[in-house]
Amino acid sequence: MSNQIVSAVTIAGTDPSGGAGIQADLKTFQEREVYGMSVITSVVAQNTMGVKAVEHLPIDFIEKQFDAVWEDITPHAVKTGMIATIEMMELIAKKLTNRKIPFVIDPVMIAKSGDPLMEEKSREVIRDILLPLATVVTPNVPEAEFLVGFSINSQKDTEKAAKVLVHQLGAKAAVVKGGHLDGDAKDVLYDGAQFDYFSTKRIDTPHTHGTGCTFSAAITAELAKGKSINEAVGLGKEFITEAIQHSLLLGKGNGPTNHWGYRLKGLPNRGEME
Repeated sequence: MSNQIVSAVTIAGTDPSGGAGIQADLKTFQEREVYGMSVITSVVAQNTMGVKAVEHLPIDFIEKQFDAVWEDITPHAVKTGMIATIEMMELIAKKLTNRKIPFVIDPVMIAKSGDPLMEEKSREVIRDILLPLATVVTPNVPEAEFLVGFSINSQKDTEKAAKVLVHQLGAKAAVVKGGHLDGDAKDVLYDGAQFDYFSTKRIDTPHTHGTGCTFSAAITAELAKGKSINEAVGLGKEFITEAIQHSLLLGKGNGPTNHWGYRLKGLPNRGEME
C-alpha cells in the first residue's frame, strides 16, 4: 500500500442546495478519503423541488479550469456529470483523449424533478464521442434507453443495454441501474466479458436527489485508489444504499441523500492506493 494522497476531479454542473452535481461529488470524494477537485460546466439554480435556471459557462473558461487542475495536481480519476452542450463534450473529449486514468461518465440528462439538463442533440454527441473514452458509464433506465435506442423493462433488457454500451458504443464497462424497474434495486455491471449484479432491497423514500451523482462519484473515488471496476462498483453501491437508507429528511421535494450515512453502518473507508 502507498501513502500517496489520492485525488479525483469532477466535471459537472452545480447544485446550490447541495444534494447533487459538483457539491454531491465533492462530499462523496471527501467521505471516501479522496482529495476532490472540480471543473464547473454550468451554474444551476436548483433545489429539491426543481430547476429554476441554468447558465452555461463559456467554453474557454471551462478549458482554463481544466488546465489549472492538470498543470498543478494531476488527478488519479475523473468523472463527468452534467455536460449540457456539444461544445463542452468536444472540449472534454479533446482533453481526456490519451490520458491514462479512469474516466467515469454519469450521463446526466434529466434532473430528479423531471427538468431537462442537456440539450437533445447533446445526448447523441455524448453517446458518440465520450462513451468510447469511458472506463465506466452509469446510466439509469431512462438514460440507458436513450443511449441504446430501445425500451428497458426487465433485467434481460438491462443486460442487453449494458452489452450495447460496451460492444457497440465503446465503454470499457457499463452499470445500468435498476432503480426505475420493479422489485429490488438491482444494478447490472458488464465489463465486456461477464455480468455482475448488485442488488439491495428497495428503500421507500422520496429523498433520492443526487443519487446518480453520488453513486458515480463513489465509483470514481474507488477507481482513483486503484480498485478494480467490480470492487469500485460494489463499494459505490454500498455507499449510495446507506446514503439513501439514512436520508436527511431535508427539503420540500425530493430531498438529498446522506453522504455520511455509511458511517452509521461502519462501512470502512479505504483511503490509500493499492
